[in-house]
Amino acid sequence: MSIFGIMRTGVSGMAAQGNKLGAVADNIANVNTVGYKRASTEFSSLISEGNHSEYNSGGVDTQIRYAISDEGLIMGSSFSTSLAIRGNGFFVVSDAGGTNFMTRAGNFVLDGNKDMVNAAGFYLMGYPLKNGDPSVVANSLDGMERVNMGKISYQANPTVSGTIKGVLDSNSAIVPAATLPSANVAGSTYSSKSSIVTYDNLGNKKMLDVYMAKTATAPDTWQAVVFDQSTAAAGGGFPYTGGPLATQVLAFNGVGELTTAPATFNVNIPGGATATIDFSEVSQVATGETALELAVDGNAPSAVEDMEIAGDGTVYAIFENGARLATYRIPLANVPSPDQLTPGAGNVYSVSQLSGDVIVGFPETGSLGSIKGGALEQSNVDLATELTAMIESQRSYTANSKTFQTGSELLDVLVNLKR
Repeated sequence: MSIFGIMRTGVSGMAAQGNKLGAVADNIANVNTVGYKRASTEFSSLISEGNHSEYNSGGVDTQIRYAISDEGLIMGSSFSTSLAIRGNGFFVVSDAGGTNFMTRAGNFVLDGNKDMVNAAGFYLMGYPLKNGDPSVVANSLDGMERVNMGKISYQANPTVSGTIKGVLDSNSAIVPAATLPSANVAGSTYSSKSSIVTYDNLGNKKMLDVYMAKTATAPDTWQAVVFDQSTAAAGGGFPYTGGPLATQVLAFNGVGELTTAPATFNVNIPGGATATIDFSEVSQVATGETALELAVDGNAPSAVEDMEIAGDGTVYAIFENGARLATYRIPLANVPSPDQLTPGAGNVYSVSQLSGDVIVGFPETGSLGSIKGGALEQSNVDLATELTAMIESQRSYTANSKTFQTGSELLDVLVNLKR
């Protein structure tokens, strides 16, 4: 056995324990870092080839591994923009240069440009919903854009859909054809009337009057007529100068069930879009009165007051007037072996040869987890374990240094033999 081999082995051991102490120091320093994943040092022996008459000491090699797949504790946050992932997956983020990464650090806030950026300066990426449901690029982190809430401030959305729910009174008197609401003459009669606010393309309110009139029995039929309230006669009501915006016949069978198909009609909103109104949940019974509930979408221009992220990754903008609008869908990315990802500064990860190719999808689909808004995933570092590992590594480092010192002393003896 070579004395120099003893010293090299001691140096190898000290270097290995130094690596372990470095990993422990990193873990302890990041014990409160959101989304941080614990690093650990794995040891493997190095064997030097030699003959059977003497032993050639080798050494020890180290490999750093990261517990990326080990989920940290999820705790609530006071920020609605904070995000955590329950289960598998990573957020897709981008640096200032446009390079995409994966991360579990969801401590996002809105910056001066209304982009969602985390504490490390990475921007949250997602798919915009302005053109309908997005198509996911399943094997790439490309094709997304920064989640930005500034683009939708003071946005107006026209009314494009609505519903009429409720019951009609089967005992209502039949309205003569000459005085039906669709006739639009002075003295037109009806069974019930409701009004509803809709919105044009610029977000202006457009009040509509909705009339219901019974027209026949056996089978029972009703007429639904919609007018622009701004065109009503002086003092309100008939005749409307603009005529009806839409007219629809509703037919019912002997047990009060709607038989009209399709159970929708289109209303041309003045200055706006054509709204499709669903009346499939209207029925007829002997109630003694007609009770209808009308609801439509759309909103007037309003600033974004808050935001909400659903478990499936849908980002909703909440306006000052209480309206909610789906603006983005946040995807999640994953790889077959997350622990083999290449870590980078800022708790981000890149795909490596050992991790496998990236897989992108929406939360709550396949093996991907769900997103929890207003929460953060804490570091998965256990402080007690790290302090124990630090003491162990310190003792091992000292022991390896003694090996080096012993080899050095033996070398001194050998050098001084001739004296």
